[in-house]
Amino acid sequence: MEPLASKANPKIKELMALRERRDRDRTGRFLIEGYRELLRAVEAKTTIDSIFFCPELFLGSNEPALLKASGARLYRCEEGLFRHISYRDRPDGLIGVAPHLQRGFERLHNPTLLLVAEHVEKPGNLGTLLRSADGAGADGVVVCDRCTDLHNPNVVRASVGTLFTVPVVEATGESALQWLRENKIRIVAASDKAQQIYTQVDLTGPVAFIVGTEQLGLTPLWMESADIHVRIPMLGRADSLNVATAASLLLYEAVRQRDLRR
Repeated sequence: MEPLASKANPKIKELMALRERRDRDRTGRFLIEGYRELLRAVEAKTTIDSIFFCPELFLGSNEPALLKASGARLYRCEEGLFRHISYRDRPDGLIGVAPHLQRGFERLHNPTLLLVAEHVEKPGNLGTLLRSADGAGADGVVVCDRCTDLHNPNVVRASVGTLFTVPVVEATGESALQWLRENKIRIVAASDKAQQIYTQVDLTGPVAFIVGTEQLGLTPLWMESADIHVRIPMLGRADSLNVATAASLLLYEAVRQRDLRR
């Protein structure tokens, strides 16, 4: 196949446009860059429309097998062009284009451990929340009243592909609260004003941890609706943790308690 070399190629222009949220929303498509990210997308049976690749930038020997398994339309690029279209400082020669993911509550099946993130602002934080949820074996992540785009390239990158391994739901806070109530899942709100430390609460049953912005915390909707309020001790000068760090502590405490019950 003759490699693409021109920035003026219509396919290249379409790909570059997907860096912008308005074009992702308009087309219903987004970018998946990187071997690990694409591998996890393919393993999760995510539809991949096309892959732009550059063998000169491959880091290993497994990339050809991934290209074949993807079922995508393939476009080989010259190295200079690929570096131009890459979102990364050190590209590894693979960029996929895929349809937007489904984001409804039908993705959750009898969950017992959920993470609910309200008003997440930074793509990197959202991606890291997904990575922590994957690591803890959470059944899903519910993104409420989002401030960032789930399909932002930085979300995909920060999640290291776990965007495709953890069911993600987008919803309003009100609809998420109603769904949790209907499914009899206890709501655990993290707040620096809570009396109980998170390790002192029984987390072995179905629970959803609610985390908010570092600056403002949770809105009254969740603070007033929560079944349990917990805090993470802060022993230094700072009065809050990064939201992804706080979520990791809460999720893994639930994992620890459940392991003890086995």
